[in-house]
Amino acid sequence: MSPESLEFAGHELARATLDACVKCTICETACPVSAVTPLFSGPKFVGPQAERFRNGESVDHSLDYCSSCGACTLACPQGVQIAELNSQARAVMKAEHMPVRDQLITRTTLMGMMMTPVAPIANAALHNKPIRTIVEKVIGIHRDAPMPPAQTQTLQGWLKKRKAPSKAPTRGPVVFFHGCAGGYFEVETSRKSIEVLEYLGYEVIVPKQGCCGLAQQSNGLFDQASAAVLKLCDELRSAGKDLTIISSSGSCTGMLKHEAHEIMGVSDDKLKDVGTRIRDMMEFLLDLHDAGELPTDFQAIDMTVPYHAPCQLKSQGMGQPAVEVLKLIPGLTVVESGAVCCGIAGTYGLKKEKYEVAQAVGKPLFDMVKRTNPDLALCDTETCRWQIEQSSGVKTEHPIWMVHRAYGLS
Repeated sequence: MSPESLEFAGHELARATLDACVKCTICETACPVSAVTPLFSGPKFVGPQAERFRNGESVDHSLDYCSSCGACTLACPQGVQIAELNSQARAVMKAEHMPVRDQLITRTTLMGMMMTPVAPIANAALHNKPIRTIVEKVIGIHRDAPMPPAQTQTLQGWLKKRKAPSKAPTRGPVVFFHGCAGGYFEVETSRKSIEVLEYLGYEVIVPKQGCCGLAQQSNGLFDQASAAVLKLCDELRSAGKDLTIISSSGSCTGMLKHEAHEIMGVSDDKLKDVGTRIRDMMEFLLDLHDAGELPTDFQAIDMTVPYHAPCQLKSQGMGQPAVEVLKLIPGLTVVESGAVCCGIAGTYGLKKEKYEVAQAVGKPLFDMVKRTNPDLALCDTETCRWQIEQSSGVKTEHPIWMVHRAYGLS
């Protein structure tokens, strides 16, 4: 990590809200990790309390068991940025001894590029126990952790081969940000999002785009993450000024809205521009509904389906727009999970030393999903969907799948 990033992570923003902590321990009661393992001392202890004693190196190495889910920050009545402070302290702690595994699992775009041409082979390898056991022992990724499903076609490949929309746009252009997963592993979700936007009358512009750097940020690789998010901002801005940017990748949206600035201190004007123009897919649809501009000619879907609002979505402070939009579909009953976290936290639950912790965090959610509907669950972010599906055995999709179906597009 560069001296500038280290200085920022170790001191500048990390201490901005520190003295507002009154040691009420509300964050401790909200933490899903400390509730299931003694390996994590809790957000207050490793956060505001420990920060007062830090001078570069961490005074409590258990902070690496913080999943950065953000539940503590949301719960704090004093506005202390506990999760952000912990992420910064972890980056400082790992700066001189960053594990190779933590560098490898952040290369999501490279992973997608390598897996797509050999998708059947890649998927077979990812489901092969002997191979996964070797990977666990050599690299440190747990043999049972969920892996992204390789696809035979990227989103850009689909866009090049698809037919032009049958009707001309009536509402003007918007920009679609698909994220790494939406470009390589969750292509169908991106496709459905684009088709819904076009059904609503928008011209959808999908510029060539790379990674937002979220996985690197959450693993303490601030330099690489900062470079990635600024490059992405250039790519999204190239599609046109003043256009709304829409994404069905909830965690990546959060990175652009606030995490890049609040955790890494990125204050570039282009990030401010993109961060204020980007909207989560379901947030955008709810805004249209509130303005009386969302067609509600939905076909009935007679189903009860569980829905989990991911941590990254909650941290954006926009409520649960997916629930409100799905309520508009006749016959559809949505049951909110009430769970704090699914446990995966991006790459956290992939690591062999944290896998069991992640499973314990997510167990109440997995049980709720299986009780509610053993065939289908809904969730806004990719890694959370993979975690829920892998651990519950229930097919898990983005809420836009239901909207797409209700509009008769499926």
